[in-house]
Amino acid sequence: MEQLHVRATILPGDRPVDFWIADGRVTFTPVEGARTLVDGVWAMPGLVDAHCHIGLGVEGEVDRATAQEQARADLAAGVMLVRDAGSPSDTRFVQEDPGMPRLIRAGRHIARTRRYIRYLAHEIEPEQLVEQVRHEARDGDGWVKLIGDWIDRGVGDLAPSFPADVVARAIAVAHDEGARVTAHCFGEQSVAEIVRAGVDCIEHGTGLDEETIALMAEREVALVPTLINLDNFPDYAAQGEAKFPDYADHMRALHERRHLTIQKAIEAGVPVYAGTDAGTVVAHGRIVDEIDALADLGGAEFALGAAAWRARDWLRADNLTEGASADLLLLDADPRNDLSTLRRPTHRILRGRVL
Repeated sequence: MEQLHVRATILPGDRPVDFWIADGRVTFTPVEGARTLVDGVWAMPGLVDAHCHIGLGVEGEVDRATAQEQARADLAAGVMLVRDAGSPSDTRFVQEDPGMPRLIRAGRHIARTRRYIRYLAHEIEPEQLVEQVRHEARDGDGWVKLIGDWIDRGVGDLAPSFPADVVARAIAVAHDEGARVTAHCFGEQSVAEIVRAGVDCIEHGTGLDEETIALMAEREVALVPTLINLDNFPDYAAQGEAKFPDYADHMRALHERRHLTIQKAIEAGVPVYAGTDAGTVVAHGRIVDEIDALADLGGAEFALGAAAWRARDWLRADNLTEGASADLLLLDADPRNDLSTLRRPTHRILRGRVL
């Protein structure tokens, strides 16, 4: 593997530094004979998609070739670390391929029987939840994904999938197994109950109120809002309106206040990270669209950190520090001043190899 020298401003810093890439890793100790790749650019860790579904399609599991295409689309957009947010596919083969983004698997979604999209989840009843969570915690890479709410046909609207006390026991079991738990939550009741139950992360979070936001900030419960997916709520409302008019009205109301809700969470200090929800209605490779959307709410540097250095710290992954894996983007302008530079990196380097 070629040894390289780079002089760049490493975000979120402000001063140019010299660093080297040797044996696939970053070092700040000069490497004799290294070739200077570029001088006078900006460097940042490879992007993170913290809510992504490699191996998942609209009808559930996809074949290996399709999953590889999904991963390559994410990589082409600069994503070098993916937190899987639920997939029916066994995607360990992605982890074994050095040409693919790094992948943190959460295993398969856990949902209530007939209370989620067909083919995607383990569909179970409340008495099965604790043991299913235990299984997923042991089978994944430190994360378990719950479906916190979905349409309850009996009430015609969003409703929690599982009783709050059962969810609390399941989260405790996951923690005992060394795993963290994240939960899909659209509505108000589910997110309030699940945050109180001790969850580690909320996906979407459109039903957050000020009390739950304050509790998330206090407990450092993460939020991955998937803003580009929230834009689809009017479509979801229209699809369900004939049978579930209350649900449709509810989804439109959540959509109308989505930006205010997420902005309140940001301002309260909730840890917020970038995720696209790619895999079904959202195409892979759209992480920069999500960064742009977050920047509209929290500013460019906030959004960049949510998709790079802060997200990597949260996921216990390498940043651009001594000995770290050389997974990075090199840019011809400071993205804090011009986010569009993310769409045209001068170089993408994965595991020390220039792509």
